[in-house]
Amino acid sequence: MKLFDTHAHIGLIDDDQMNQLVAIQFAKRADVMHIVSICNSLSDFERTYRNLSSAKQVYHAVGLSPTETGNLKQGWDEKIPEFAKYDRVIAIGETGLDYAKMYAPKQVQIDVFIKHLELARKLNLPVIIHNREASQDILSILKVKMPDSGAIFHCYSEGPDFAFDALELPVFFSFAGNITYKSVRPLVETVRMLPMDRILIESESPFMVPARFTSKKRNKPEYLIENAKAIAAIKGMDLEECCNALYQNSLRAFHLPDNA
Repeated sequence: MKLFDTHAHIGLIDDDQMNQLVAIQFAKRADVMHIVSICNSLSDFERTYRNLSSAKQVYHAVGLSPTETGNLKQGWDEKIPEFAKYDRVIAIGETGLDYAKMYAPKQVQIDVFIKHLELARKLNLPVIIHNREASQDILSILKVKMPDSGAIFHCYSEGPDFAFDALELPVFFSFAGNITYKSVRPLVETVRMLPMDRILIESESPFMVPARFTSKKRNKPEYLIENAKAIAAIKGMDLEECCNALYQNSLRAFHLPDNA
């Protein structure tokens, strides 16, 4: 059985490099073969990339989260293409819109999001999307600016209606630990409606701890199997069959070879 964690903030699990590497090794023991490391800022990317340089099962995404759009530094859009050349960088992001906390005015967020999409198209990389209470704007922008390599809706939290509308685009829907909670009926309906070949899972470490581990203070990639179990139960699939499908979906989402 193989699992692929499509979204983990490894640098936030622990500040210490050794503890970050230990978390990755524990994940591997729990059948998590690959992890996509996500950073909110470019300085975080540089530090985390350096810390994890020896962890060959870790891939990387580079971009500015909406949480950073209120503190843009000159030349940020020039640094992303530079960092995207680094070994094992396979995606742009996370990027998107966050109207729940409004880290920056809407138009600033939209401009930064569009710039990420344009960079993803130019670099031929998929984009990882953060969406909080901004579904209509995100969908409208993607219909015009979607990069050829597609996109991943990370930590999907909308209902089935938005997912149905987005299915016309080359997108995947990634589910975090909240899919294991009892009070997520819209998410269950979304998973039930979606074609299996559009579904991914992520730990969203150190956030979104699966229900079984809510006594833990921080989520870890090693808990990812709980998300797979939830997807398998909703889809009425054998767990191993489900895990294999999710793994293959992840390879396609990030345009990785079968032997990755």
